[in-house]
Amino acid sequence: MPIAENFPEGLKPTGKINLDDGNFHIMWGPGKTKNTDGSQAETLADADVVAAYAARGEEQVPLGVSGTMVAVDWDSCVADGACIEACPVQVFQWYRTEKDIPAKDVVGQTFTGTGSDVKDERKDLTDKADPIREHDCIWCMACVSVCPPAAIKVDQSNVEKHESAAKTL
Repeated sequence: MPIAENFPEGLKPTGKINLDDGNFHIMWGPGKTKNTDGSQAETLADADVVAAYAARGEEQVPLGVSGTMVAVDWDSCVADGACIEACPVQVFQWYRTEKDIPAKDVVGQTFTGTGSDVKDERKDLTDKADPIREHDCIWCMACVSVCPPAAIKVDQSNVEKHESAAKTL
């Protein structure tokens, strides 16, 4: 199910994911278990993703959206890596390749940006493409066009929403 066209309307900033160069991006929530059409969120409906969480002994919980100008709906992201491969400026990284923690625990964490930006180097299907270098986006939309579940929205005009949300965190 595509990320909402009106993102981030209806969501609230739940925290920041920091990059150690002083940049950060915002997590938006609440996460979802159901899509707007009533179908199950992609990560809950994908048997391989569900099995990956079970293999780790991690509870699958609604996560929300990572990023604002480059927003990835982590409840729809099935970790196929197409966005990572398509991005010409390496906006994304597999967050678990830098910090192997549950996705629900990334808020408030600081990353160095040294996680893998290679499609096939994810830890497993619990990993998420994180727009860690959202500020480097060149607005080419390559990631949007290749994302199978349409979990990515790139919208340069959301910079105001990012700045406004940052003041509340």
